[in-house]
Formats: sequence, C-alpha cells, structure tokens
Amino acid sequence: MPIEEKKSFENIAELYLYLDSLFDQDNSDDQLFASSYLRGFISISVIEFGDESQALSPALATSIDEKLQAARTELSPQDRQIVQDYWLELKEVFV
Repeated sequence: MPIEEKKSFENIAELYLYLDSLFDQDNSDDQLFASSYLRGFISISVIEFGDESQALSPALATSIDEKLQAARTELSPQDRQIVQDYWLELKEVFV
C-alpha cells in the first residue's frame, strides 16, 4: 500500500484531502481501512495541537503513535499490522 510518489503536504487539511481522495481511486480494501482508521487518530491528535491549518510535525506524529499504541487491543493482529504498515509509510510525511 505505498503512499504514491511520497507526497508532501503543507498542512493537515491537505493530508485530509489526500486521505479522502483515496476513496475516489481504485485502492485496496486494506488501504481504505487503514487510511480511514488512521484519519480518526490524526483528528484526535490535531485537536491537541491546533487546527487543520497546522503543519505536519514530528511532535504530531509522536502523539498519533501514542494513541495508536494505546488502542492496540481494538484491532485484530492482522488489522493492527495493516494499520501499522500504512502508518509507517504515512508517518514519513510528518518529518
């Protein structure tokens, strides 16, 4: 589920647009699941840092990491791996 062309985003709003656009493309069910699951955790963390106009940052990525770790038991091991793999790729745009 590679993040196409290693996109870069100016702010959270652009990241949201990208994640939302995945549903209009021909993506796997796993990618759509992982991106929508992560979007929820991104939204929760964004509230702590400001609003959708804020830039992506390592501190925001750390907050998302912590929330994902705390929610580990929500998912089956297989789903958790799908989300983790997608997050590892997506997290690269936060640095």
